[in-house]
Amino acid sequence: MRADLTVRRGDFTLTADLDFAPGTVTAVLGPNGSGKSTLLLALAGLVPLTSGTIRRAQHTAYPPGSTWDDVTQQVALPSRERGVGLVLAEPLLFPHLTLRDNVAFGLRSRGTDRHTARARAVQELHRVGLAELGDRRPPTLSTGQAARAALARALATDPDLLLLDEPLSALDPATRSRTRADLHHRLQDFPGATVLVTHDPLDALTLADWLVFLEHGRVVQVDTPGAAIAQPRSPYVARIVGLNLLRGRARVGRQVSVDLDGATIVTAEDPGSVAYGAALWVAVDPAAVALYDAPAQGSTRNTWPVTVLEVTVSGQRARVGLDGPVPLIAEVTTGAVAELGLRRGRALWAGVKATEVRTYPA
Repeated sequence: MRADLTVRRGDFTLTADLDFAPGTVTAVLGPNGSGKSTLLLALAGLVPLTSGTIRRAQHTAYPPGSTWDDVTQQVALPSRERGVGLVLAEPLLFPHLTLRDNVAFGLRSRGTDRHTARARAVQELHRVGLAELGDRRPPTLSTGQAARAALARALATDPDLLLLDEPLSALDPATRSRTRADLHHRLQDFPGATVLVTHDPLDALTLADWLVFLEHGRVVQVDTPGAAIAQPRSPYVARIVGLNLLRGRARVGRQVSVDLDGATIVTAEDPGSVAYGAALWVAVDPAAVALYDAPAQGSTRNTWPVTVLEVTVSGQRARVGLDGPVPLIAEVTTGAVAELGLRRGRALWAGVKATEVRTYPA
């Protein structure tokens, strides 16, 4: 599937040029208002393109051909004629139908006979672990079961493109974890392309083969999860994958340092490998940011005064937002939170060893 499109909705414009390969999962991430849902609705044919095209690589089960949208040629297939399955955060199951008939609904609406549609529905319910619930109605289901039933309904029509818009967002943490595992297992057997919109980095990193990052209606990075973690291309991407990301200019002498608009960070780069004045991204793992009551001593080459902005605890670890000459996020133990008295407004020193600083071209 290839989408090269522009969509204007009021004052907002989305521009994207993306490929979605069969058998792969592409996660789309971005802050609120970045264009994630607009992209999904455009692919589904629910929002018209302002310009551009959406085409399949080859014809499969849905007529009349491989072009879904082509503004120049005035082609715009309605949603019902596209090979699309759509799953939203709210499952939107029909409350008066059994689970089996909910899953069979898409096939029945396309003219499949009742017996064949129900047989396929039973198969899909089995594949998402709901085979024994076929005669139940949606009001009797848990939120996780309803989410899996919505997925089965979408996949029963053999779509070329499966669109998932925050399908796990309404679930509690325990249910979300189980349903994520079920979703991963089911998508491994899906031959079409999947596009997953999510705010949750864990969903993206565990389910997706490719990550697409949107900001202000523009694609800022397309990469595998491993590549995005290794080299994020914007501060937003860095936050998603859990890194500090700063941008500056190389200063090369006996050592390589990076000028960060007034502050400086020393690296362990080979001076012969970096050109003076080169634009660089600087990445620092939050776990490599140490916090002290006084300036760091010894081997720590980088140390700055900072003020705590916020402390967020998760399990036995805490992420600490820091303001100062070099704004950072530190990751420390909950013991360190208590020992250092970490709270908003607390004045500290942050230290980062030169060997913990990674740089790459900006």
